[in-house]
Order: sequence, then C-alpha cells, then structure tokens
Amino acid sequence: MTDEVLIWGAGAIGGTLGAYWARAGLPVRMVDTVVEHAAACATDGLRIGGSVETFTQVVPCVTPAALSGVWRRVVLAVKSPATEAAAAALRPHLAPDGYVLSAQNGLCEHVIAGIVGAERTMGAFVNFGADWHGPGEILFGNRGAVVVGELDGSVRPRTRDMHRLLRLFEPEAVLTDDIWSYLWGKLGYGAMLFATALTDDSIAHNFADPARGPAFIALGREVTAVARAEGVTPRGFDGFDPAAFALEAPSGAAEASLAALAAFNRGSAKTHSGIWRDLAVRKRPTEVDGQVGAVIARGRRHGISTPHLDRLHGLIRDVETGRRPMSPDTFAALIPCSD
Repeated sequence: MTDEVLIWGAGAIGGTLGAYWARAGLPVRMVDTVVEHAAACATDGLRIGGSVETFTQVVPCVTPAALSGVWRRVVLAVKSPATEAAAAALRPHLAPDGYVLSAQNGLCEHVIAGIVGAERTMGAFVNFGADWHGPGEILFGNRGAVVVGELDGSVRPRTRDMHRLLRLFEPEAVLTDDIWSYLWGKLGYGAMLFATALTDDSIAHNFADPARGPAFIALGREVTAVARAEGVTPRGFDGFDPAAFALEAPSGAAEASLAALAAFNRGSAKTHSGIWRDLAVRKRPTEVDGQVGAVIARGRRHGISTPHLDRLHGLIRDVETGRRPMSPDTFAALIPCSD
C-alpha cells in the first residue's frame, strides 16, 4: 500500500488540489477518464492559471483502466452524476482502513457511504473558484472556503490529517464537527448559481440585479426550509448567509446577503459558474439532479413544497435540451413564482 493521496477526478477541484499538493511535495496520483488530460498532467504538467497565481506542475495521472494498487487516502472529485460509478470503480483500490473524501457539490457523501460504507466516508465543502479549460489546463479564479469533517461529527486522527493536507492548499481551511451544515449551506448557494446559469450574465451581475432578487430569495428560502426539516442549520460562507433567507429573517437581510455575494464574485477571475460552462461551452448536462434535484427529493420526504426549485430544475433541463435559450427571459420564468 502506498502513502500517496489518490485523487479520482482531475478536473477543476481535483486537479487544483493535486497540483498544489504535488508542488508542496506531497505524493499524489490522479485518475481521470479524459486520456489527453491524464497524459498532459503526467508529462508536460498541469498548468494552473488565473488571478490567484500561475504555475505548472507535473502530477502523475492515469486513466481508471491503467490504475493498480491500494490507497488509504482517496479524494473523490468527479461531478455528482458520476459519483456512483466512480465510487464503485475506486472501491477495489481502497485500503481496509482507508477512507474516501468527497470533494464535490451536492450530497454525494450519502452515495459514497452506500458503496464503501459510512465509516470509510468523509465529507468536505469547497467553494474556491476553478474551471477545467482543457487537457492540462485549469483556471483558478479565486480562493474560497474549504472545510472538512466526519459524517458523524467526530474528530479523528484521520480527520486532522486531511485537514493538515487541505491547509497546504488553503491555509484557512476549517476542521468542523458539523460538515452537514456547510454542505446544506452550499446547496442553498448552489441553487442560486444554477439560476445565474440561465443567462449569459456573470454571477456578480446576476446577484446585483434587484429585479432577479426575488427569485434568488425564494430559492434560498426553500433550501433552508428543507435543511431544517433534515435537522440541519445551514452555515454561511463567502458572503452567503443562509439565516438571511429564513422566513423569520429581518427585512432586507436577504438583499444584503445577495449584495455580499455580488461583491465576493466580482473579485474572481472565474466570472461564470461551472454550471454555465457546462451549458454554454461544454454543451453537456449539468449536475442539476445531484444538487437541486436532491433538495427537491428530500423536501418531498418531509412534505415540503418547493415550487421555485421545481421550476428551476425544469428550466435548466429546458436549456440542456435546447427547448429554451440562456437568456434574461428564461430567468424571468423564475420570478413569477416568488409571489
């Protein structure tokens, strides 16, 4: 068994972590299904560019078919729809005392735990801005919150070890005993990001537009309601304040959070979300089922109506299939629901 960290998925999140860890001298191996990307990372190197810093780092990277060996520390960083297949593929490479850290969006920890076991699953929340631009090239647009924690709220030697590793990338990384509060906070913010992807406008422009505010507020309220039904109080980060979107929040609190989100995103070289990039550039389905759909499904279990999330899910599907364009008019279809 090697003491390398295995990163399964060398895209925006996994690739950025891998490049920083390798540059810091940590033994790292990455796995990616894109043959050209894996080859570029392992030969000419993975180039990290953007407003944070620019460097190129060679990182060993192979395709899943070429991987052999067993690892104690595995970071899963694939898109949420690929979680089940990836977790099943990596399971033979996971040591008996090993664990899988989910560095993903959504509630992928539940899926991973169902395949490798809850005891061998660890949660992480990441909000730094990054985009995969092509083989061997990732844009690192801005730093953001990074949090790690066990699913059961315990703090173990392995949790502290992973926290130490994450601080090599993000010095302000947080070790928490309540990772679900961060994951549900990200679901609230993530729903809003899906809404911003309905237009070609930047994230900051969307959050700064008062006409679109009611739609963002309605989405935030629904996610917060479902989280509370799950027994979770969502936690804020990087300008997003979940408490501001609760029904009992003071007047103007939600608008103030939207203004803070606009300010935070104005400082990023990553002007649009990865969701927008999936739709506008890569022309592929988004993670709407794994994020928005996951909240809708859990809301139904609790008997909570989520009309705005339902409509958002349908609009994203319409854009994916070409039934609607990415436009202000498409976004406007969210706004009548906020009455």
